[in-house]
Amino acid sequence: MFQFFSKKKFLVDFLGGFVDMHNHILPGIDDGAKTVEESIALIKGFSAIGIEKFIATPHMMHHYYPNDHESIHSAREKVLDSLLSQGIAGISLDIAAEHMIDDNFEFLLEQKKVMPIKNRYLLIEMSYLQPPINFDQAVEKIPSHHYFPILAHPERYSFLNQNSSKFTKFRNKGILLQLNLLSLGEYYGKDVQKKAHILLNKRLIDYMASDIHNAQQLEYLKEIQVNDQQLRLLLPIIEKTNHDFG
Repeated sequence: MFQFFSKKKFLVDFLGGFVDMHNHILPGIDDGAKTVEESIALIKGFSAIGIEKFIATPHMMHHYYPNDHESIHSAREKVLDSLLSQGIAGISLDIAAEHMIDDNFEFLLEQKKVMPIKNRYLLIEMSYLQPPINFDQAVEKIPSHHYFPILAHPERYSFLNQNSSKFTKFRNKGILLQLNLLSLGEYYGKDVQKKAHILLNKRLIDYMASDIHNAQQLEYLKEIQVNDQQLRLLLPIIEKTNHDFG
């Protein structure tokens, strides 16, 4: 897959041993994998490109995906049982959640019902179209519960233009930023791709993750190419992601 005579290189050639800290590979509990069979197919697909360590992060979204510890643990056990029954070894599957900042988030936080990554980081998201009224208030409460907030896919929020000062303000408030690997291509559109590369160039990205929901997205990931300059920016972030979540 590596192209020796091309100015661009396939991104997946540099993802061996990558720790995917944001994905939707657990079955039947959000808009990701629908069945255990789909989960296993995704895991096998990732394994083929050298990714075998996962932190599954299904949505916690009031009224839409009301997941909790029980539903997420149960989905994980189904996948682990299937991996065992098929004799698939070498897979690490931890769990957390991707928390929507909505009218229920602060209640979950106060009641200790959130699901952090590695007991330290809280993965959060918001509507792509407009920020929630309680965003600042909610995020300010996260450190008081001894978590570091990570904002998922900042490049995908359409109300934040590519030159928005909000990204720097997020960082100044202690909010870490996680870029989707798919955003490096045109999967979400050229505007998202452009914003992703601007954030990289400004050194505003802390972590990378796949955020993959289905086989189509995984196939698209395999085709993404980056140039040497982009790779120089990406490799330290990939290394930091592996270090902090491995």
